[in-house]
Formats: sequence, structure tokens, C-alpha cells
Amino acid sequence: MSPFCACFYALFGINRLRRRGARYRHSLELAAVGEVCPVNPWQTVPELKELRALSTSLGMLSRFGFTVGNHVTLLRNGEEAMPAMLEAIRGAQKSISLCSYIFEAHGIGMKFVEELVLAKDRGVEVRVLVDDAGTRYSWPPITHLLRSRGVMAKRFMPIRFVLRILTMNLRNHRKVMVVDGTTGFTGGMNIRQGNMLEADPSHPVQDMHFKVEGPVVQQLQRVFAEDWAFCSGEVLSGPLWYPTLAPAGEVAAIGVPDGPDEDLELMPKAIFAAISEARHSVRIMTPYFLPPPTLIWALNLAALRGVDVKVLTPRRNNIPFVRWAARTLYPEMLEKGVKIYEADGHFDHSKFMTVDGLWSLVGSTNWDPRSLRLNFEFNLACFDDLLAQELDREFEKKVRNGTLESLAALRSAHWPNGCGMALPVCSCRSCDVLSRQD
Repeated sequence: MSPFCACFYALFGINRLRRRGARYRHSLELAAVGEVCPVNPWQTVPELKELRALSTSLGMLSRFGFTVGNHVTLLRNGEEAMPAMLEAIRGAQKSISLCSYIFEAHGIGMKFVEELVLAKDRGVEVRVLVDDAGTRYSWPPITHLLRSRGVMAKRFMPIRFVLRILTMNLRNHRKVMVVDGTTGFTGGMNIRQGNMLEADPSHPVQDMHFKVEGPVVQQLQRVFAEDWAFCSGEVLSGPLWYPTLAPAGEVAAIGVPDGPDEDLELMPKAIFAAISEARHSVRIMTPYFLPPPTLIWALNLAALRGVDVKVLTPRRNNIPFVRWAARTLYPEMLEKGVKIYEADGHFDHSKFMTVDGLWSLVGSTNWDPRSLRLNFEFNLACFDDLLAQELDREFEKKVRNGTLESLAALRSAHWPNGCGMALPVCSCRSCDVLSRQD
């Protein structure tokens, strides 16, 4: 190998984050997770038995273990999620760990600051981790504000000058909060005033978050502890952070972390496994719908074998180019029978997926390249018919306020389709499908 090739490989051919992530995780003495799972969970949870292949796949893919006896509560928009999180902080007695991609230093964000400071003052151990890019949505940066008031706060992978080019996409997009090691919150919601719809914010955002109770909360705590150790060097361990957890419900759940380290591209594999297992229905809600070819093929094949596949994404996107790019992917899926809806109203940042009214995936992952490959994400895979059917009802409610896309509608749109050329002269796959369909 020439010196030039050796240097090129050293710079670009090694996934340094993956190696570093594996090294530091294996060296940490963090609490183990998943010990509460029975030897044969399929015997105690009907949904696990019915979706045996999917549960087996997820159990092999994730480095976490299955837990049973959990309870997951859906929280709609900031009006339900933010008060629930603040109430949990006010009731904290031992510890609070909070990770968010965006944490604004005004509006509802200042209420979080006040409660976190009060918790610290009464002796609660508080740790806050915010992605560096997410600290730039308001001034002063939330981490500076928290530290000035005595709260331990860190930025994830600070962006500095030329290094910004190398780290701009390697962001911590996770949203996780755990109080006293017993009550967790996760989902897609950032701490932003825009989520408080009743306050009529300038940039309103619909969203969903989830309150989690039961043994799987240890996995939320574990993923926070790994990120915190990565940024601060402090290891969070012991009963202060990992108390013994009793069953709180009937949901079987497993955490699915994902990121450009040892968990590289775990989410696309988990999603592929879920689509492949579907026999009756697949429901996908995401603010950004730019799936890779493998997931497009999986959706198409599911629709071709008779599965009712529906995708819901917002018509009004906060990144207009993303919607344009997504619409170039619609024709191939529409042709195979996938139903794609665009929802009207405020921008909807909600993200979840259900299969057969038995299984649901909730968390921070969007269906775009950044989430599926470049960012650090965390999701919960839940086997429970009541939760999945509740999410299906939310999906159908939003679909009623949306528009079903069609090949004819895309063909008659008054803006460029496909690669951006006029349909009669464009020969790309998307435009070819449109040009030969009614």
C-alpha cells in the first residue's frame, strides 16, 4: 500500500466513533439492564408470541434485553408532555438525568431551568446533556445558564471551527429524561416554546412524547449514562441511578439505541424486520420521509403481499426542500400500493410506527439519512395491543385532516417533479412512473 493510500485510509477509512464508542462502553462499570426479563417472555406476553420472529430479531439486534411489566403513556403536544415532565422533576428525591437535542433558554425552557435548579438546591443529583447544535437555538446557551446556577450540564460533541465539517451530522438527537431511576420520558419532543400550541407560538409544532414506567426505564437511564460518560468522564452507577424496579404494566419493551458507533444502522435493520413481519397493517408517521432504498423495497413488498401500508407526513414542512425530495420518492411506492398521506395544519414533528395493531416503535428517529445513519438516536420497541391501537387511532385522526397522494395528483402538480425537469422530457424512474400512469 502506498503512503498516500495509507494516509487516506487512516483519515477516512476508519470509523473512529464506532471504535471509540465500543472501547468506552466496554470499559464502563455501568449497571446491567434486562435482568428482569423472564427466561421465556413469549409465554407471558401474547404479542411477543404472535410476533415471535420480530421479537427474536430485535432481541438479537439490540445490545439491550427484553423487559416485561412496563407501562407507556402517550403525551400529546407540549400541553400534555411538558407539565408531566415538570411535575416529575418537582417530585424528584434522588436523581434527574435529562438529555435533549434542543433545549431553549426561554419560555417553557425557563420553567425547566427553574425546576432543575430547585431540585439541585434540595439535594437531588441533576445531570443535563444537550447536543451542541441544539444549544444554538436560543441565547444564552442553555448549558451556560444551567452551569451558572449550579446545575451540572454538558454539551454533546462541541462544534469548533474546522471540526464543524467533521461533526455537523454526528449529533445527539436523543430525547430522554429519567427521574429517580423509576420514571422515564422519551419520544420526539424537544424542550421548545413552539410545542406549547395553546400559547400561540410564532412557529407552532405538533409532537408526541411518552411517559415510561417499569423495568425498561433502566435502559433509558443506561443510554443517558453512556452519553454522559462520553462527554464528562463521570460514571453514573449504583441505586441512586438504578434502583430496583417493580412491574408497572403489561407492555413488553426493549430499547433500540442507534448511532454512528457500535450501534451503526441498527434502526434501519429493526424497521426492516418489523415491515417484513407485518401481515395486516403498517402505519408510519414521520416529519421527514426520505427512506433508503432497502426500506422503500420493504414497504413496496409489504403492500404487494396485501399489507395495508400507510405513511403520514406533514404537508407543511419546516424544511421545504425535504418535502420536495420526499415527493420524488412517492411514485414508485404509490405504484406498488403504499398509501401516502400529507397532513394539513401545523407542522407535525411526531414519529412512530405500528405493525398489525400489536407492535409500536416510538422515540427520536426520523425516516431520513441523518437519523438512520448519522445521528445518535434512541427508540423503544413495544409489544402491546392497547398502545399500538391507541397510536393507530391517533394516526387515523390525523389522516382525516390530510390528503391521500396519487400518481395523477403528482403528475398535475404545478411544480417540478422527479429530478426537477419537465415530465415529458425527464427519463428518471420517478417521472417515468408518473408519465405512464393516469
